[in-house]
Amino acid sequence: MSSSSPVEIQPTHLVTTGLNDDRRSFWLLMLFALLFLGAGIGLRDPWPSDEPRFTLAAKQMVESGDWLFPHRGTQLYADKPPMLMWMEAATYEGVRSWRIAFLLPSLLAGLLSIALTFDLGRRLWNPRVGLFAAGALLVVFQFVYQVKRAQIDPLVMGWITLANWGLLIHFLRGPNWRMYWLGCFAAGIGVITKGVGFLALLMFVPYLFARMRGWEVTRTNGKTMHWLGGPLAFVLAIALWLVPMLLTATSRGTAEYAAYVHDILFHQTAGRYSESWSHPQPFWYFVPVVLFNWFPLSLAYPGVFPRWRNALRDGDARILLPLAWAAIVLVFFSIPVGKRDVYVMPLLPMIALAMGSYLEDIVATRWLRLSAWWIALIGGLAIAGLGVWALQGHPAAAQMAERRGMADGAVAVWWMTICAGAAYIVAALAFRPKRGAHALLAGTAVFWCVWSFWAYPVLNDSSSSVGIMRHAGQLIGPESDLGLVGWKEQNLLMADRRARDFGFLSPTAQQFALATRWQAQIPEHRWVFAIEDAIGNCVDRSRAQRVGVANRRTWWVYPYAAVIPGCVPVPAADANKPDESGM
Repeated sequence: MSSSSPVEIQPTHLVTTGLNDDRRSFWLLMLFALLFLGAGIGLRDPWPSDEPRFTLAAKQMVESGDWLFPHRGTQLYADKPPMLMWMEAATYEGVRSWRIAFLLPSLLAGLLSIALTFDLGRRLWNPRVGLFAAGALLVVFQFVYQVKRAQIDPLVMGWITLANWGLLIHFLRGPNWRMYWLGCFAAGIGVITKGVGFLALLMFVPYLFARMRGWEVTRTNGKTMHWLGGPLAFVLAIALWLVPMLLTATSRGTAEYAAYVHDILFHQTAGRYSESWSHPQPFWYFVPVVLFNWFPLSLAYPGVFPRWRNALRDGDARILLPLAWAAIVLVFFSIPVGKRDVYVMPLLPMIALAMGSYLEDIVATRWLRLSAWWIALIGGLAIAGLGVWALQGHPAAAQMAERRGMADGAVAVWWMTICAGAAYIVAALAFRPKRGAHALLAGTAVFWCVWSFWAYPVLNDSSSSVGIMRHAGQLIGPESDLGLVGWKEQNLLMADRRARDFGFLSPTAQQFALATRWQAQIPEHRWVFAIEDAIGNCVDRSRAQRVGVANRRTWWVYPYAAVIPGCVPVPAADANKPDESGM
């Protein structure tokens, strides 16, 4: 008599009902994600520091028809490959609104990452694990904040997650060569998005380790040509941009295009990694990022670490591969001196996946429920208290509003802060400690809605520079020509007319001299818009007009008559400082 347990056969209608419930849950999650992440689209323009740069390049692609080489004004822009700019330009061609188009690539990348995380959880465990993993990704602070912005990193995360999706299906539920080739191709697309897309291929390291240790992974012997198809797909994806770019740059044969090729292929890739020249940070910089920027997912760390240890001890490759890959990439980004918190965004879907099978149990624990509840209550009191403090007219709050050029809108900002804090307090009181996680998530959802529908329109004029550029246009009149000196990308992007620039990377003294010669040709119709620190003492302020403050900078417009003859401005260091985010 067999001692094995009998296999329970579920009725077909129960299985079908379960599948329908899983599909319904998935599509409800995706609908919520679309509404949640897409909230506020169309209510603001690009905000510094990165958004105006990419949108300006995309806008110039559409206007000039040159989609192969991004420009920043009259100069080539070689800091990043053109993928994000292509996608912004392509979405603009579809919706014909830059306010909508510039945010769509990040939104689509976020939705793709959520869907792929769910699918991996479903394939490797079950649909409920997929829902917990995808839901956990959706609520992470860094994920939401960045997907609501038009930077390259959400797009890189999307491509790397697609690459990991294909590789993990092949490595853990294969062989599936089409998924493997797709994963390698997506890694190549990630390379022409930012350069670090190749990091997805580091998934081979834990896979080979698990295979050598005899863990349960895909084994494919005698398939050399199939394996070689992966590197071929990777190179093919890169060649889609690299080959036409090199051929066109060579055919144009100028020093400017030669410098572009060298800069984007060497200086901005290996050079940036080995000799970081911006954002210097210590080796342990990402420790607080994974603790605080990944909140509230980070609340589950104490519960998941012992479970990860047990899973690795038992040889569970489903945990090893995404977790080890994330650790390798974290070390990779920790080595160079230059670091930014957004670098580790591609790790988030894999961390959420590795946590997914444990989250239901962890969320039900008493310590997590109480921790989440107290954080919601105390955090709400602190946020609301900040708003009340600012409304009392404290000088520090008034100075902050003035520096950001939003003195008229500051009261609305402080009331917005009070409402955001009140949302957490109300959620904590409504759900009570027994459902502390619900309280924290509900308060956070309202916080993001307040941010999207209230902060966007209130802060947009000062943060995007649309207000300062509108005022500049009013001061000089509709018939005047406008030149830019010491300008930032948002100034050219938000100008109310076609503006003339004199180089972006050129020294501001050189820009000033070129602008003066340009004004002298038609002095009665040509005005210059300039940052205060770029014009020094070479402009008679009594004949110029102060436009105002935006992004912590003071701006002026002046006619040719205000220029002091023979004067060469000595700009302050502030003229070249990085853009502020507008936050």
